[in-house]
This record gives sequence, C-alpha cells and structure tokens, in this order.
Amino acid sequence: MKDNGLNICQRKYSLDILEEVGFLDCKPVATPIVPGQRLTKDTGSPLTDAAPYRRLVGRLLYLTATRPDLAYATQQLSHFVDSPTSEHMSAAHPVLRYIKGAPRQGLLYPTNTAVQLNVFADSDWASCPETCRSITGFCIFLGSALISWRSKKQMTVSLSSSEAEYRAFAFLLFVRHNG
Repeated sequence: MKDNGLNICQRKYSLDILEEVGFLDCKPVATPIVPGQRLTKDTGSPLTDAAPYRRLVGRLLYLTATRPDLAYATQQLSHFVDSPTSEHMSAAHPVLRYIKGAPRQGLLYPTNTAVQLNVFADSDWASCPETCRSITGFCIFLGSALISWRSKKQMTVSLSSSEAEYRAFAFLLFVRHNG
C-alpha cells in the first residue's frame, strides 16, 4: 500500500501466462480484441488438442479478478471451450498481446476518494451471431474505485435495442439486490 492507495494487480500471474503460451516476447497491442470481430462455433478448423485453449481461457477468467478490461474479450472466448477451433485460438492472441503491453495493470483503491456510488450499464443488441442474444455489461464505482463489473449474454432475445437496454438495466437491479 502506498500513500495514494492500494493497488491490486497480478503481474507475476500475467507474465506466467505469457511465458506458458510463448508470448513473453510478443509485440503489444492497444486493445484486447479485434474491433468488430464476430466469432462463431463453425469458423476455423477444430483444434486437435483443446486442453491448451481451455487452460488459457480458465487462466484469463482468473485474471479478470483484477483486470476488468479483459472481461468482454474473455467472455467471448469462453463460449467456445467445448469445441475450440484455430480461429478461436487466433482470437486469443490479441488478448495475450494486450496483457504484454501492461502486465502490471490492475485495480487502484485510492485512500482519498468521494463516497459516491456511480453505476454504468450498457448492452450490445443482438451481438451474438448464432443466437441473436444481446450482451449486457456493467461497472460500479465507489468514488473513483471500481468495485464490481460484469459482462454476460442475456437470457432471451431482445427485439429492439431499447429492449436490450431495458434488460441490461433490469439485470443490474437484480444483481444489486441479490448479490
């Protein structure tokens, strides 16, 4: 803990992931996912051994405990752990290169922050190309400190962007009241 607050990061864990998959010397990128990229279960050729992909996605899921910036990309990759393809593994490479650019990134809980709750929610209407379901995301700040976040595919298909936004808000209220 420093004078400005508590910084929680998983630097060593991030570097261990990069070393395990051979990306320790890779060139960093600015975003963890290729903008506009839509993954489907049928793209690419099936991996002969799915275990490395599953292990990587599991490790990325654990890393999101201190890296909310990886939540959406990891959520997208996790849809294909049952039958990953070469395309899915290739989509994981920008995530690894993004981690390389900032392995120390984490959460900062400042000592002097306003006690004000700020909540932001959004949805990506019909973004899943296979099910046409929307993805909801939210983050909750106490002052300037991020205290909760989530990205999840909605349970039902929304018929409009307004309905998707309404479902995102309803989901946020449900999480708030039920933990």
